[in-house]
Amino acid sequence: MSHEDDCAIRTQNLRKVFGDKVAVRDLTLTVRQGEIFGFLGPNGAGKSTSIKMLLGLAKPTSGEAWVLGAPSGDVEIRRRIGFLPENFRFYEWLTPAELLHLHGRLSGVSASKLSERVPALIDMVGLTPHIDKRLQNFSKGMLQRIGLAQALIHEPDVIFLDEPTSGLDPLGRRMVRDIIRVQRDRGATVFLNSHILSEIEITCDQVVFIREGEVVTSRDMRAQQEEAVRVEVRARKISPECVSGLARWSASVQVDEERLTFTTESREALPDILRHLIAAGADVYQFTPQRMSLEELFMNVMGEDRGL
Repeated sequence: MSHEDDCAIRTQNLRKVFGDKVAVRDLTLTVRQGEIFGFLGPNGAGKSTSIKMLLGLAKPTSGEAWVLGAPSGDVEIRRRIGFLPENFRFYEWLTPAELLHLHGRLSGVSASKLSERVPALIDMVGLTPHIDKRLQNFSKGMLQRIGLAQALIHEPDVIFLDEPTSGLDPLGRRMVRDIIRVQRDRGATVFLNSHILSEIEITCDQVVFIREGEVVTSRDMRAQQEEAVRVEVRARKISPECVSGLARWSASVQVDEERLTFTTESREALPDILRHLIAAGADVYQFTPQRMSLEELFMNVMGEDRGL
């Protein structure tokens, strides 16, 4: 974790209870400035409630949260935050330009600056050909695009995006990825919640997995040596001692005749694993490490009976 003055978002023992239901149990996390942060978990994990507390839209039962160094919900800080909710509702009688002008003025952007920002953002999200249409005539994907534009209209320092690629085709998802990276490159922090794990995997710098409002594990997507690796080994003379010895590096080893499959937490362990197999008498003729996908990691952490 980074030093406190490098934090865009920080929570400590954040908790939210609705009656007898615990929505967020004990959320402690740190998001560095200028990174794309993925927030993952199954349905009912407390993701949306956590985001609402960070935005100041819901009051924590206990614990603390800070955004840009101030308590969450601080009015001045909220001017520096952009937000695209999952279930957005826009005034459907407005045009894209009218919507962006409205949100821009609510965020304190001057009329002169909006005259430049609005057409540029509409073009960025690919809606220039539809600039004169009313939102009531927009498809779900088009509404998603204009929703992203409104979250960026005031050039916020922190951007919360809740399912930003929902309803988009592959080209639209690529556009969103490119826009998110542009925001990071200008120094903004992007807090991203999405059920499309492949998008998270190729977009984010850091991800955390939460369950019942607690961080279960995290992954630095920029680190290559310390990430989980799935290994497939083909060998003859696989003894019980050979398999049991792998417990040092893996909690679960699958054996199918001359085939071993297991997961280890770091690539750096691979030479030691291979040496162990050979020393235990196995005749290894294939040793194939594969980068563990984010989906595989999700299934390992959350269990295959859980959904996003």
